[in-house]
Amino acid sequence: MPIAIASSVAVTLNLITPANAAVPETGESERAKEKAPDTNGTTTVDLRDSAGTSAAETSIAAAPARYRVQNGDTVSGIAGRFGLSTASVLALNGLSWKSLIFPGQVLALTGATGVSHHRPAPTAPVPSTTKYRVVSGDTISGIAGRFGVSTAAVLSANGLGRGSLIFPGQLVTIPGLATAAVEKPHAVSAPVAPAARAVVPHGTAIVPLTEEMRANARIIIEVGRQKGVDDYGLVIALAAAAQESGLRNVRYGDRDSLGLFQQRPSTGWGTPAQVLDAHYAARAFFGGPGNPTAGRTRGLLDIRGWHSMSVTAAAQAVQISAYPTAYAKWERSARAWLTQLG
Repeated sequence: MPIAIASSVAVTLNLITPANAAVPETGESERAKEKAPDTNGTTTVDLRDSAGTSAAETSIAAAPARYRVQNGDTVSGIAGRFGLSTASVLALNGLSWKSLIFPGQVLALTGATGVSHHRPAPTAPVPSTTKYRVVSGDTISGIAGRFGVSTAAVLSANGLGRGSLIFPGQLVTIPGLATAAVEKPHAVSAPVAPAARAVVPHGTAIVPLTEEMRANARIIIEVGRQKGVDDYGLVIALAAAAQESGLRNVRYGDRDSLGLFQQRPSTGWGTPAQVLDAHYAARAFFGGPGNPTAGRTRGLLDIRGWHSMSVTAAAQAVQISAYPTAYAKWERSARAWLTQLG
């Protein structure tokens, strides 16, 4: 399964559980052990620490040139383990604060900038909550994701239920955050900027499919074949879904974006339940005859000349993303997935 990188706010405030925390189910863990390099020269390190050792007390291991991601890892946790800054590891690997990393992925660490690990001087207590003013298009899950807290925590802090409604201008309490740190929430630069950003494939690497990704890729291919879409169109759809959601049928996103393709109910893609149905979402992406959103949105088959466009241009014509060239980095993986799955 993909592993979300902690947002800048959450990392700064230590709201995200580090990769070297104790395993909650069993409480069992072991000291970090550096394994021998594998055949391609990549060093794999187990970052789990003993349950009784805090992050501040853990010794800092020498950073290897490359590191293979393990289950439970975060970029901030990996950086902290090797005395590196999170920002420099992100930059070195072409990642953003919203990127995802996957078990087995190789991250470059050589050249990342170190950070100080001296215990900071005590500071005055900060407020445990802050307020956010709702704007048009907001959802509780979207607000929670923006501030790096759980939807359940925001609902509980505001006395709301899953079926409650919120309104523009309403003040929502965000629990566990200092006001100064979240004075201005993350700004969205365009209406359909993807919230579930996938990891940037490193160089010519092909991102391996998890079982969840594989199941969703098969649905996209199946729906495309039923609509008569050729292999090039399937590659475009797979690349689009990989960029938007990491090929996961997520129940959150920017504003009201949901599902594999981060389609927005408020812009005509269907109801929340419909866009969370992977088969429906794929049919809407492809469009053409039988388009479930005909007259409201355009699918790939509704774009004149899409077959002569590049993968990223064709995907962008459907998605209208704030990151119009972002789909290109998924083309190699998408072609490999199609070859694997047929």
